[in-house]
Amino acid sequence: MKKPNWKAFLVFTLLVAMAASALPALSTAQAQEGTTITFYRFFGGCSDEYAGVTDLAQATGECGIIQVLTNNFNAENEFGITVETQNIDWFTYYDQLSSTFAGGNPPDIAVLHRLSLFDYASRDLVMALDEGFEQFGIDVNDFTPNALDAASYDGTVYAMPWDVHALLWHVNVDLMAEAGLVDDNGEPILPTSRAELEEHAQLVKETTGKRYFSMAGVDDPMVVRFFETIVWQQGSDVFDEEGTQAMFDTDAGREALDLLLWIYENNHAAKDADYSVSEQDFLAGEAAVMINGTWVVDSYNAQAANPDTPLMSYVVRDFPTLYDVPATWSDSHMWVMPVQPDPDPAKQEAALQFLKFLYDNNLQWARTGHMPIRTSVLASAEYEALPHRSEYVETASIARAVPPAPNQRGNMDVIAEELQASWLTGKDAESVLADIDYRVNELLGGRRR
Repeated sequence: MKKPNWKAFLVFTLLVAMAASALPALSTAQAQEGTTITFYRFFGGCSDEYAGVTDLAQATGECGIIQVLTNNFNAENEFGITVETQNIDWFTYYDQLSSTFAGGNPPDIAVLHRLSLFDYASRDLVMALDEGFEQFGIDVNDFTPNALDAASYDGTVYAMPWDVHALLWHVNVDLMAEAGLVDDNGEPILPTSRAELEEHAQLVKETTGKRYFSMAGVDDPMVVRFFETIVWQQGSDVFDEEGTQAMFDTDAGREALDLLLWIYENNHAAKDADYSVSEQDFLAGEAAVMINGTWVVDSYNAQAANPDTPLMSYVVRDFPTLYDVPATWSDSHMWVMPVQPDPDPAKQEAALQFLKFLYDNNLQWARTGHMPIRTSVLASAEYEALPHRSEYVETASIARAVPPAPNQRGNMDVIAEELQASWLTGKDAESVLADIDYRVNELLGGRRR
């Protein structure tokens, strides 16, 4: 994947710096009738499938829910605001978003990951939203501490958090039962150590002929998330607290990579499977456990309800603690309002009206499987009643994220590339970890070798 063009970002920053410091105050009047705002996002393209659909009960999965929410707002908001969606492929999203900044025409609202907010807020490319949130009734005091931290930079809120998403174990109970890995109540038995994981994986292979894991091994950051989780579970870290130095070449890093190599070299996961293939394998009943995030819970639940799908008995579990410290990788999606070269107060108001609508409908987004960012939603009976939520209640308390730092998305690309080289090309583990530290520290602005 191409890296964002930060030189173009810097040029754009110079062009908008004066505008950013002199943004007109928002008026107290309603948003201008008939205002159109641009809405830049990923989450997949399903506008044709959900064309004209405004009933949220008909929406399934990330794409369906955000599309129907947008349809609903366009159809029912009292100000005549139109949200014009531009859906971008996940893998090219940040390149294309960078191009809009470089060209001087950024969208009115854009989605970012927590991982990326530092790069935009530190360059004054996105607006501070504290005052706008207060004016439009978006209560930052209702944000969970994790979500508020994710949306903030240098003590200021620059984004409306949309979720906290994390790594889970998605389990095919039928395969686990066939391998004898269920208890007396038919609940799957998960490992509590690496030794037990190896024992369970061998048992699944020997008794079912299937793989224990389905996990993207190429062209995807899933292995980075798995690796970081295993490092954290050993009480270690992958960056220092300030996010200024990479720390992959450690005993904990060697153990995490050794576990990944054991999984792939013993064919307990397909080493050449990308995200799409690994997902298809799990849904086809070819693996006992899918390593994936919260974002697929709603979709997999719907698939399991289909009698034509091999995945019939589906449950979700927190990432099991295989070492000493409970932990799992996490990130957040959030909405930002990019700084415009020629700010339009009417569009700013319209954008905030839409953000308020999304804030009010955070429960709907939580249907995907993501954890809500509002404490009131998290504690609600409606949220607790959603399918499978009781099965991963500990995830919110064990979720970890890499620290805010420059170019964390670029760092993730480097880490994935190096890790994958160990099972795709046979690159030795010591070189992999040393090269991760060297290359990531270069991206962070310093070298330590």
